[in-house]
This record gives sequence, C-alpha cells and structure tokens, in this order.
Amino acid sequence: MLRTETVDGWLLITHPAHAGLAGRLGDAWGNSEFPRPEPYPHIREAVYAHDDGWLARDASPVLTRQGKPAAFSRELVGTYSAFEEIDLADYLSVRGRALEAVAERDPYAAVIVSMHTVNLLTEQADLSTIRPEDRPLHAAFIAGQRAQQQALAERLQSTPLAPYATPSTFDRAFRFLQCCDSFSLMACVSYDQPRPLRHTHEKADGTRQEIICTPKGRGIYTLSPWPLNVGRIDFTILARHVIGKTFENLEAFRTAYHAKPPEPVEISVRPEGQ
Repeated sequence: MLRTETVDGWLLITHPAHAGLAGRLGDAWGNSEFPRPEPYPHIREAVYAHDDGWLARDASPVLTRQGKPAAFSRELVGTYSAFEEIDLADYLSVRGRALEAVAERDPYAAVIVSMHTVNLLTEQADLSTIRPEDRPLHAAFIAGQRAQQQALAERLQSTPLAPYATPSTFDRAFRFLQCCDSFSLMACVSYDQPRPLRHTHEKADGTRQEIICTPKGRGIYTLSPWPLNVGRIDFTILARHVIGKTFENLEAFRTAYHAKPPEPVEISVRPEGQ
C-alpha cells in the first residue's frame, strides 16, 4: 500500500495499482534519443510484477504499531527507512514471495525483481532504523536473494536468453525497472519536489542521461529530457480515501477502508514546457 495524507485521513493506493502505473510508463518508453531496453518482454514482466508479493497483503491491509495504515509514504521517497514501524520478518516474507512468484513463469524477470529488492533494502535503506535483533534476519535475506539471482542467471545460460543474461544487460534492465518504479512512487504519494528518476539511462549515442521528474500540481508531472514515444500520456489509477489518521484497532481501520469504493486518480505526464 502507498499512502498520501489528506485533511481528514489518507489516500491509499495498492501496490498492484502502483506497479501497473510503472508498467504503463515503461510501455510508453522509447524514442530516437532513448531506446527501449532489451529483452523488453521480460523486462516488462519485471516492471509489472515487481510488487506481486503484496497482492494478498493489500487485499487485507494492516496497521503500523502507531495505528496508521501500513504503507509507503512521501517521507520514504529516496530513503527507505522507518523499519521500526513494521514487522521485518513478515515484510521480508512478502518480498521473498514476489521473487518466487515471478521465477516460476519468467526467471529473467525474477533476477531483475530480486535486484530491485536488494537495492531497496541496502543502498536505499536507512539500516539504522532496523532493530538490532532483526539485523541477522535482514542480512540472511539479502544473502539469499543474491544467491537466487546467481542460480537463476546460471539457468538462463542454457536458454535463448543467454546473450542477455550478463551483468551489463541485467544492470540495464534493473535501472529501467527502478526508473519506472520511482516515477510511479512519486505520483502515488503526491511527491511535491523535482527529483531525478532513479539512475541514469542509455541514450542512442551510448551515453547515459539523468531524467528529472517535476511535479506541477493537480497530478501533472513533467520529464526532462523526454524519453517517451508519445507527446503526452495520461493515466487513471484507483485509490481509496480513508477517513481517520490513526485507528484503535485493525477492525476499525478495515471498516473505514471498505466504507467507500475506490475512486479514480488522474495522472498526466508531459514534456517540460507543456
């Protein structure tokens, strides 16, 4: 779940809705300046499926220890922290299921999803917020993810995807997932400051370029330079408006969560100057 605070409560967006937005941005990627990465069908699968581990959880949302909806918020864009709010063992189980679900149908995509997970929990994480007793669990999970990446990559060497199962192509695919994911996160939590999409991205001339995402208000964002194959793209995703900032118990929260049907949220992405 992703949350944005409102005057009287929270706007909540599920991880599948967020991943769908990331995937739709990826589907619009690619022009004469910014080519689409290959093998795109498998990279596309990773972008759309990178949060599949949250499907069951988001269907039955939970609370933090502080009584707030357990969700990714604006404050966590850029640095994944606040581990003190979550049950780490349960959280890592969700992340692990995401890899297993994807690996069964697309091992190449699973490597990329796992790289995303490891990056989220290492380079992007504020590890000081992990309780000391949970740190061995965190370390074991990261080691296990890296071992699974290696095993999956070795399996791919005997498939037609072998030419793409290299460190450089996996890295390119990983950075693309991160890029689409970071845009969607910014949009889903109504981030209000200009920020580069994660990592730099290949141009047709072989150089890499940083792409700046700038919120303009009312769900409008610009990208500069422009990496898409359309002049503008508009999205609609669904969110639930929950009344109340904190909740005494899980039953009260779930009652508030289901009190109203999902409502559409409009998001527009445009070149700078439009």
